Amino acid sequence: MKPWQRTGFILLLSLGVLSVGPAAQQTQKPTPSPATQKPPLDAAAIAERKREAERRRLFRSEEPLPITLTADFKAVMKDRNPKSVVTFPATIAFATNDGKPISMPLKIRTRGHSRRNPVTCSFAPLRLEFDKALAKGTVFDGHGSLKLGTHCRKGTEEVILREYAMYRMYNLLTPKSFRARIAKVKYVDSVTDKVVAEEDGLFIEDDDDVAKRLEGRIVSLDSAVFARVDQDALTLMMLFEFMIGNTDFSVVLQHNVVLVQTADIRRFTVPYDFDYSGLAESGYAAVGKGLPITSVYDRLYRGPCRTVAEWQPYLDKMKAAKPELLGVLDAVTGLSPSYRRGAKGYLEGFYKVIESPYNTKRDLIEKCVKVGI
Repeated sequence: MKPWQRTGFILLLSLGVLSVGPAAQQTQKPTPSPATQKPPLDAAAIAERKREAERRRLFRSEEPLPITLTADFKAVMKDRNPKSVVTFPATIAFATNDGKPISMPLKIRTRGHSRRNPVTCSFAPLRLEFDKALAKGTVFDGHGSLKLGTHCRKGTEEVILREYAMYRMYNLLTPKSFRARIAKVKYVDSVTDKVVAEEDGLFIEDDDDVAKRLEGRIVSLDSAVFARVDQDALTLMMLFEFMIGNTDFSVVLQHNVVLVQTADIRRFTVPYDFDYSGLAESGYAAVGKGLPITSVYDRLYRGPCRTVAEWQPYLDKMKAAKPELLGVLDAVTGLSPSYRRGAKGYLEGFYKVIESPYNTKRDLIEKCVKVGI
């Protein structure tokens, strides 16, 4: 990090600008050394990687996928160390395309930061690690590992569906987004043979597959300030995060944001994990320390400075997409009528900002971040 960057970084920390949700209390990702960086790919290899990722069967359907996960969940759920990578034997059962049941072994482990804390969630998010040879020809073909978003605790079961809706919304706005798919999960304890839970889960596309679709690779930067990333992707991402009321992310720390770098050194910001947003109404989300808001329902723009003219194309894009974005809330099966009404009202609040020159100036232009978060 250059001296001027370090000074700005420290200043932002002291001002609380870099504060994010409690989930971000973690170390910064290291920058790969030149010796460990992979060699550049030629055009044919890039195109093949893109086709490979786009063809993943798991994300070519929007139908919920019924699965059964069997493991010693008492032991699994005891592993709440945020640094732990201990895996546990498990089996996953599902149906093939022709309806025949299939079961195969895999490994699972808990993951995450704040949601791995038992005080926050009684059931931690999971990572599923597949044997690619066994998964070949199935709906999990090509996947080495996958994140599975899980129910957090009693009373928050619908949050999975709400977060899925936000992934769908961002998919509508840009292909520079994670794909997701709902799973209908039955959790069976292998020791007692009893059903632990039957809840919705959320499969989230692997980082590397996102990078392949965008014709690049995942990179980590020691200082991912705004000037070092693609401005179009960054501005749209920041406006979307403002729309859903999410502040639990950081480009500098690459927290809940991955960076995809292409052969021509363009770096795209791709966000994930939206359950700490106001739109999610998770019940367990908290405001990051130092932020000038008192509730996760309060919107706070944390993006780069833009003039009125520079903002206009993005505001126009969001206005044009409004019917489709609101329509997602009707399309996702299982959302409660009361949540749909409240969520639409919350999004209408966003449109009141961008449809008013005064509100746009107050909430977007005057509250911009000059250095980067």
